[in-house]
Amino acid sequence: VELVANPSIIFMDEPTSGLDARAAAIVMRTVRNTVDTGRTVVCTIHQPSIDIFEAFDELFLMKRGGEEIYVGPLGHHSCDLIEYFEGVEGVSKIKPGYNLATWMLEVTTLAQEDILGISFGDVYKNSDLYQRN
Repeated sequence: VELVANPSIIFMDEPTSGLDARAAAIVMRTVRNTVDTGRTVVCTIHQPSIDIFEAFDELFLMKRGGEEIYVGPLGHHSCDLIEYFEGVEGVSKIKPGYNLATWMLEVTTLAQEDILGISFGDVYKNSDLYQRN
């Protein structure tokens, strides 16, 4: 019903929650088609499959507490995101075929910050990406 009004921006809070993989893929394909018509969609997603994750153009990633740790484009096959986090000294490289969303969450945990002796919030605030944003 909301889409009929042709809004310029749509906010969706976990539109795939409770859906099986096939239904979630259908919903996200519809969301992608909506974006392709020139509308902006802001979406929260919990534990997306790689196919659903790759449907997004940009990511706003926060760590526990709400501090920004990545705000920017994903790139083709998430190459921009991967390059950013693999560029942080001590962050392990993603293994071929590994779910990117899982890897991203694993390498940016508070425990990993303690192990690496860094704050991903500070890394982001001192990055070229932050300056561009």
